[in-house]
Amino acid sequence: MTSREEIIEAVTDQVLTALLAETSSTCSSCGSDCVVGCSDKVRAVVANGAARISRYGAAAGVPADLAQFIDHTLLKPEATADDIDELCAEAVEHGFASVCVNPVWAKRAAGNVAGTPVRVSSVVGFPFGATTPEIKAMEARRAIRDGASEIDMVANIGALRSGDYDLVKRDIAMVSDACHESGALNKVIIETVLLTDEEKVIASKLAKDAKADFVKTSTGFAGGGATVFDVALMREAVGPKLGVKASGGIHTADDLREMVAAGATRIGASAGVAIVSGGEGDGEY
Repeated sequence: MTSREEIIEAVTDQVLTALLAETSSTCSSCGSDCVVGCSDKVRAVVANGAARISRYGAAAGVPADLAQFIDHTLLKPEATADDIDELCAEAVEHGFASVCVNPVWAKRAAGNVAGTPVRVSSVVGFPFGATTPEIKAMEARRAIRDGASEIDMVANIGALRSGDYDLVKRDIAMVSDACHESGALNKVIIETVLLTDEEKVIASKLAKDAKADFVKTSTGFAGGGATVFDVALMREAVGPKLGVKASGGIHTADDLREMVAAGATRIGASAGVAIVSGGEGDGEY
């Protein structure tokens, strides 16, 4: 495996001097979170290559041409069965790409969206990543068996910061294997807010080496979210083919556009519908 120093030299030096400053959470056009109000900006994000936009919140008002890029997300611990049913009904009604739920709800969600194009995403080792590789792989297989076709796993952050890169890679590889044996995708959350820039690069490279399909910035539960800086750094680390998902703290269409310009191919945002409707998002996931 490429050494830590080589990774940093090959990636960080190329990126750090060219990164953009973080943007405001208020849209300069409409003075709020927006998608209906600034839907043309969101369309520009899609035109620039965004594959998915994750979101929480009510679905009303989302333009049909944008809905297909949205992962309709509900990961709050207090979510009820009725909340999940409503989430799925909105996803079907508005043509969202997927619903993203905690594993306990994967089977219910799959039943709700059966026979529609809507996919089910579920999370593994969420939100701390502190379970063992074997348990994460088992959790992924169970969620897939219950109907999930995309898995968002949290990497072992403690092992990464301890320099135990073999454990981090094995952790990711076991979930990648569990996903790929059933045709599901593995998205690895590296929780950038807890890492140094060097660790972000190393984590991204380890995820690529472990056959992940995406690297992802954040859970949204660790006190911070995606930045343009982090997305650009991760994109340089994994190259042009692996997916990069920016999640957490994305509130406006301008935020979306800058994340995509930095290299994100999916966006996770609690303010997803707010981005298209002018509502207010809660900042999670």
